[in-house]
Amino acid sequence: MGFGLEELEWATGIVGRWVPPTPQYVWPLLAARVGTEVWVKHENHTPVGSFKVRGGLVYAARMREQRPHVKGIVSATRGNHGQSLAFAGRSIGVAVTIVVPHGNSPDKNDLMRAFGAELVVHGHDYQDAREHASRLGEDHDLEIVPSFHPDLVLGVATYARELFGAAGELDAVYVPVGMGSGICAVMGVRDLLGLRTEVVGVVAAEAPATARSFAAGRVVTTETAATFADGVACRVPEPTAIEAICAGAARIVEVSEDDIAEAMRVLYATTHNLPEPAGAVGMAGLLSERDQVGSKRVAVIQTGGNADAELLVEVLSGRTPAPERPER
Repeated sequence: MGFGLEELEWATGIVGRWVPPTPQYVWPLLAARVGTEVWVKHENHTPVGSFKVRGGLVYAARMREQRPHVKGIVSATRGNHGQSLAFAGRSIGVAVTIVVPHGNSPDKNDLMRAFGAELVVHGHDYQDAREHASRLGEDHDLEIVPSFHPDLVLGVATYARELFGAAGELDAVYVPVGMGSGICAVMGVRDLLGLRTEVVGVVAAEAPATARSFAAGRVVTTETAATFADGVACRVPEPTAIEAICAGAARIVEVSEDDIAEAMRVLYATTHNLPEPAGAVGMAGLLSERDQVGSKRVAVIQTGGNADAELLVEVLSGRTPAPERPER
C-alpha cells in the first residue's frame, strides 16, 4: 500500500496540528540487555497514549474535506483505534460512536467517553463488535470507519518518518501487528525513502491469524484470538493488509503470552516507560531473536501505553495475565 512524499507531507501537517513528534531513544540499559543498539519509538507519548491517533486525525481530515455531509462515524475497537477516532471527532467536530466487546479495558472505555464518543458494548470479541458497528452504521446513516484504511495507514506513517529521520537506515524494525496499519505504514515509508531496512511483524502466538496468513500467502482466519494483548487480538485479517505484508515484510514472529509479559517488564526496567501489552509485542519479538541480531541497529515500536492498573500490577509482580474469556 503505497503513498507519495506529497501525501506524507500533507499527513504530517495534519497530525502536527494536534500531536507533536514523539521521541525515539536509544536506551543504554536496553542495549545492554539485547546486546546491540536498540531504538524505541515511543508512541505511548501521544494525547491518547497510542500511535493510532495519527491515523484517526488523517482519516477525519480527509472526510471533512471530501465528504462534508457526513453527520457521524461509527467503528469497532478494543481501544486505541476508538480513542483515535474519538479524539479526531472532537477535534474536527463530528459525532463518534464506538462499539467495544464485553470485557474491554475499563481505562480505554473511560478515555473514549472522555473524548466525547458514545460507547456501545456488544459481543464477545472484536469481530462481534465490528459486525454490530456495521449494522449501526447502516441503521443510523453513519460512516463506518474500518480498522484498516489507506488514510489510517498514511496517518500512522508519520511516526515511521520521524523514526527514520532520527535514526537513519536501520537494519530491522520490529512492529506489533493487529489489523496491520502500523506495519504497512513502516514498510511504506521505508520504500518511499529507498531504505533496505527489514520490517518484522510480531504477533501473539495465541492470535496467529496474520502469521498463518503470511505463511500461506493469503488470508487465514482463526476461531479465537485468546491473548491478553488485546491490541493484537486479530482473528480475521484485512485482505489488503495481508497482501502488503506478504509483499513487504521480512517475516512474522510469534511470541508467547509469557514473552509479552516479560517484554513489558524489560521495557519498564530499561526505559521506565509503562507499555500496554500490545505495545510490548515488538520488544517481545526482538528478544525472541536476540541471538540472531548480532551487532545490527534495530528499532522496536512501543505502540501504546494504555494498560489498566490491575494488569500492570500483575505483570510487574512477575505474572502473566490470562485473557478475558467471556461466556457465550
